[in-house]
Amino acid sequence: MSIENLLSSVSLDTLLVIGGYAALGGLYLVVMPLALFFWMNWRWHVMGKIERFSVYGLVFFFFPGMIVFAPFLNLRLSGQGEV
Repeated sequence: MSIENLLSSVSLDTLLVIGGYAALGGLYLVVMPLALFFWMNWRWHVMGKIERFSVYGLVFFFFPGMIVFAPFLNLRLSGQGEV
């Protein structure tokens, strides 16, 4: 069975639903966790209380995606320059 036959047998509504789920899943598991990682790395020392509380809430909300990227990102804060 070729891909053309498979796509022609599936209705357009089904393809739209699958595409919507894929887009939302990609946003939830890839885009937002990466944006949150880099936002925390950029603003770590200058965050206020409300911003830090909000960021921690987003970390809790996007936890599955954060776990996916945690082994690959090393965003440890740099020290004072001496080892």
